Amino acid sequence: MTGKSASFPDRDEGTLGQWLVGAIERFADRVAFVQDERRVSYRELGALVSQAIQCFDALGLRRGDAVAQLSGNRPEVFVIMAAAYLHGLRAVTLHPAAGLADHAYVLDDAGVKFFVSETAYRERALALRGLCPGVAHWRSHDRGDDLPCFGDEACAFAPQPLRPRAQPDEVLRISYTGGTTGRSKGVKLSDRAILTNTLLWLSGLALPDGVRYLCPAPMSHGAGSLVVTTLMRGGTVILQRGFDAERFVAGAQAHQAQLTWLVPTMLYGLLDHLRERPGQLLPSLQWLVYSAAPAAAERVREALRRLGPVLYQSYGQTEAPNTILMLDRADHASFDPDSPAALKRFSAAGRPYPGISVALRNDQEREVGIGEVGEICVRGPLLMSGYHNQDAQTAQTLRNGWLHTGDLARRESDGLYYIVGRKKDMIISGGFNVYPREVEDALALHPAVAASAVFGVPHPKWGEAVTAAVVPRAPGLASETELIEFVRQHKGPVYTPKTLVFIDAIPLTALGKPDKQALSARFAGLASQMPP
Repeated sequence: MTGKSASFPDRDEGTLGQWLVGAIERFADRVAFVQDERRVSYRELGALVSQAIQCFDALGLRRGDAVAQLSGNRPEVFVIMAAAYLHGLRAVTLHPAAGLADHAYVLDDAGVKFFVSETAYRERALALRGLCPGVAHWRSHDRGDDLPCFGDEACAFAPQPLRPRAQPDEVLRISYTGGTTGRSKGVKLSDRAILTNTLLWLSGLALPDGVRYLCPAPMSHGAGSLVVTTLMRGGTVILQRGFDAERFVAGAQAHQAQLTWLVPTMLYGLLDHLRERPGQLLPSLQWLVYSAAPAAAERVREALRRLGPVLYQSYGQTEAPNTILMLDRADHASFDPDSPAALKRFSAAGRPYPGISVALRNDQEREVGIGEVGEICVRGPLLMSGYHNQDAQTAQTLRNGWLHTGDLARRESDGLYYIVGRKKDMIISGGFNVYPREVEDALALHPAVAASAVFGVPHPKWGEAVTAAVVPRAPGLASETELIEFVRQHKGPVYTPKTLVFIDAIPLTALGKPDKQALSARFAGLASQMPP
């Protein structure tokens, strides 16, 4: 083949914007987005992006300025993000579950010049306008919202051909981490990093032409990376505003969805829903990606039995988004769900994506051996450009040429990586290192346990005491003593919780991860009730 393709970039055209424009041109007559009764074609998407870019120019936004959004899933959210990606602006998306102070901090820290919200967050938007005088332009995606409607403003411009101008090293996104202590860090992601993430998804998933992606999780965060990926395959993104198992199943059936992305708590909710309604099936589903937090091995096994060989686990973090390790459909299908010996493999994070270097390193920066625990360190074009306004933290995290993820794992002889927990969550009890994930996996084997979180609380003798918070499948199915003894039989005395409490639900961070800092603070007083 000679010459340049009219649809997709060649070797000299390697930016995210150029790939997006290629998809919009190639698949012009296909449907890009579906939300309820609304349909947006690729051609219409391109026109909306063009109008948004022209409106940004008219408002005086300059290359490198930050544009922020606070909104649920809707096509307009992607329009703003795509306009930023093409035009060299910085997209910032606020998580709806975060608090007012956190939102104000992000707008100030990122130096946001333009903000757009929607009716559902009208009160929050007005409160932020009073707190953030540095933001020059306030808009809404909706009319009658006490803020000008951005869509009405943008439609005054005639659509023009899209001309991407961002370069590979330009920062196009600032993603704020969902930390549980201190202020969130603004992770700077370049055009190259976002495009690499997309290409790794395409490589790992091998999606078909025209794939249909059901997206109930916020596309402002992890689920959004599969929006770009779907568009690269000429597919359709079916948007839902939040996860509800009944609505999810109905949407998957109505639209014959083939692909979805869920955090583990959503997966568990889906499994519980399907267990109660055994007649409901998802025959079209071919890829169920679960990500963002560790999933209990027993629930993964349950999902494989109930849904078939559709599971795909992907591990990443904000600083190297989504695609560091993968456990693909073939891996899941190769594990015998009825074999007790294979259960461990359902807790694996997987193997490195192609082109990503992964090493497990100790505190002396030396690589550990097979079966030993070390910190996951990563190199490759997926990595962030650094933390916004935090040079010291950037140097610490990106030291010696590696991204230090803060996650601890071991690699077994079969090449699979197994995450044992966050470095900061590791419990040191009586001089022994206890990895919470291994206790949680043991608890998940008990039929009475729906979910659990294991953490340390201060103890005068042990330093830290292993403590477990358990969500039971139903009241009275098992006692605290029974579950503690169950862990002892499976893991031995070092990993056995000193105490165990039943709770209604595991608290989550804004990004849907178990909030162990909150649990540790809530149950810190348990040490006085524990045996010596």
